[in-house]
Amino acid sequence: MKTNSNRILVITQWQFEDPLVQTYTLPYVEIIQKITSCYPYVVTVGKNLNAISIKKKGKFISIELPSSKTNLFLRWLLNILSLWKIVRKKNIKIIHPWCTTAGAIGAILKIMNKGIILNIDSFEPHAESMVENKTWNKFGLKFKALFYFEKIEAKIANYLIFGADGMEKYIQQKYKIITKNYSVKPACVDLTAFSKEFLQNKELSSKYNLEDKIVCVYAGKFGGIYLEDQTFEFISKCEKYWGKDRFRFLLLSNVDNDYLKTKITGHGIEPSTCIKLFVPHKQVPLYLGLANFAISPYKPVPSKRYCAPIKNGEYWAMGLPVVIPQNISVDSEIIKESGAGAILESLDEKGYTDAIKQIDTIIKGKSRIEVYNQIRPLAEKYRNFNIAESVYRKIYG
Repeated sequence: MKTNSNRILVITQWQFEDPLVQTYTLPYVEIIQKITSCYPYVVTVGKNLNAISIKKKGKFISIELPSSKTNLFLRWLLNILSLWKIVRKKNIKIIHPWCTTAGAIGAILKIMNKGIILNIDSFEPHAESMVENKTWNKFGLKFKALFYFEKIEAKIANYLIFGADGMEKYIQQKYKIITKNYSVKPACVDLTAFSKEFLQNKELSSKYNLEDKIVCVYAGKFGGIYLEDQTFEFISKCEKYWGKDRFRFLLLSNVDNDYLKTKITGHGIEPSTCIKLFVPHKQVPLYLGLANFAISPYKPVPSKRYCAPIKNGEYWAMGLPVVIPQNISVDSEIIKESGAGAILESLDEKGYTDAIKQIDTIIKGKSRIEVYNQIRPLAEKYRNFNIAESVYRKIYG
């Protein structure tokens, strides 16, 4: 696909400052730009915007769309019309959305503009996932609309990029569509930004009194696609296993303080056990480097088999064994086969205890760098940006 004279419209439905844009979108846009010499237009959702904002940001044009919680349908109808005008005015030939929500907008624009090429990145079963984790109702308008558009996207897209193997079978089973033009690209990690030079920062270890502690880290949220009470049940069992004086839970999140206090109290966890911090993504490696192992508490619903978890790659890059439920992308299988963590075979006391003992076996008697050297190769093999570049060269080269 020759693209040197074309412009690419990259569509997301996140705010520009969101880590999903900064780490899950823009690094790939830079790779595409390097391969194609194209000029990308990156669409995000603006906060507190009343009108569309178009600005030059570095090597690309940023298009921020206004959002509205009260008139969501009308707002997005106007946004799509604005993007349609931009596509025609700027002679954009390629639309490259991220995930099926933004893919729905891309599909509409392709239908409105004959000859547009639509390549959808990170194509995952979002609609069914939202029902499985009980965020949406199966009979609700949101599910029906997105599921319908996912089928349209799979049918009319020129190319689909999946986060995990097997998504083509899901498409055939759920949408009755056979897709041939696709590649698999996991959520890759900057292996320079996440590396051993950030291990065990003495200043931070001293500041948070983490010397000689067993530290479990979690960078993320609760609810939605993530487990809530089960995560705190697991932390409670860790505290009991290693002792209140020796175990610490490092939570990198902006979760509400009252919510956290309620969960900690409700599960009998000592307040001093949990250290909650919200840090910029660029500083995350420093704090991951303070931990001995990590937890990746995705809800083990069927559709998560086809997702592309970002945080697992970051954990691996920092040499952290990972505790994870079964059937989360291909990551659960990788962790189990490589002995690089523990699988929560069940979300109960036995499952938590077995996982804790497995982690203890991995880290006991080993230095932090020894464990790092054991886990790090997983990131280098399965989360290297070279994988993404190979996929984009196949599409755009």
